[in-house]
Amino acid sequence: MGVTTVTDVRHTVSADGPTESRVPNPLSPLSTLFRSDLGGHEQVLLCQDRESGLKAVIALHSTALGPALGGTRFHAYASEEHPEEAALLDALNLARGMSYKNALAGLDHGGGKAVILGDPEEIKTEKLLLAYGRFVASLGGRYVTACDVGTYVADMDVVARECPWTTGRSPEHGGAGDSSVLTAFGVFQGMRASAQASWGAPTLRGRRVGIAGVGKVGHHLVEHLLEDGAEVVVTDVRAESVDRVLARHPRVQAVRDTEALIRADLDVYAPCALGGALDDATVPVLTAKVVCGAANNQLAHPGVEKDLDGRGILYAPDYVVNAGGVIQVADELHGFDFDRAKAKAAKIYDTTLAIFDRARTDGIPPAAAADRLAEHRMAEGHGG
Repeated sequence: MGVTTVTDVRHTVSADGPTESRVPNPLSPLSTLFRSDLGGHEQVLLCQDRESGLKAVIALHSTALGPALGGTRFHAYASEEHPEEAALLDALNLARGMSYKNALAGLDHGGGKAVILGDPEEIKTEKLLLAYGRFVASLGGRYVTACDVGTYVADMDVVARECPWTTGRSPEHGGAGDSSVLTAFGVFQGMRASAQASWGAPTLRGRRVGIAGVGKVGHHLVEHLLEDGAEVVVTDVRAESVDRVLARHPRVQAVRDTEALIRADLDVYAPCALGGALDDATVPVLTAKVVCGAANNQLAHPGVEKDLDGRGILYAPDYVVNAGGVIQVADELHGFDFDRAKAKAAKIYDTTLAIFDRARTDGIPPAAAADRLAEHRMAEGHGG
């Protein structure tokens, strides 16, 4: 088992906002970390356990508000020319986003994220997860991990055997269970706030909502929308995920792919898969007047938020509305109470409205307004 640590123990808050929600930085990872406005991370661990095949990155962006909290992504990066560098950049970007997400969620946590390289369906083993848990434990509580893309509650139960700073565990092991439940609930609250700002009422009744990605979070979001009286259209790269939704809800419609979805007649577009959903090809053809979804890093590059604003499309910042999951796992650290966590996640509605109000007052896109509010809280925490 080997580990490389790159550390800067100063607490820093960038003035440029959570640009993790933009395209992968063309700079090298070290240039990003030390020379770019996207950097400023306190600590980065490059972890390897040859016996289990583990290769992982753990990135801590900030502990200004408390221990860094963020999930563990398990992904192959097979389409990337340099998968290791892509994984490191992803970890840096996602960790930075968690700092902003946790700040606006009102949590006493900074931002961190981990990435395990490889296809989880091929290389995920108990031995690998235990090795990963030992690396997280080596940080002594500076980083609290949880589930993300490619990891599940059962995985966190294994990690927790080596690391007490593990959340997202099963109720049988003292955890909160599936955090996608409150992630979807929070996105729905953000969508209600977007409806209030756009159409004068906090409901999606009679509105047509397109969801790209109906996996862990998306299928819960479908439930909330149908209960609220919305018309729902879905797509997913996994046919089985679409089939599951259609079998349970025959009145839900499906389209062949995301391109067909964004060109459909929609009131709301909800990206709920991987990042980069809003780019130069997507924004000009969007029919929806609101974008509000669960995916992280939806803005493909700097300036997309201005393009959305210029077209009159209201964008609910992703790291604001998808904070329900991190609220849920953070509550686990205090002896999980679902009602308490849900009440806190319900405040995403108020936070989203406050961001829209700030955006109108300052004459800036909502993404920039969210950045300013998050930075203010982090700066206060740092000063304290």
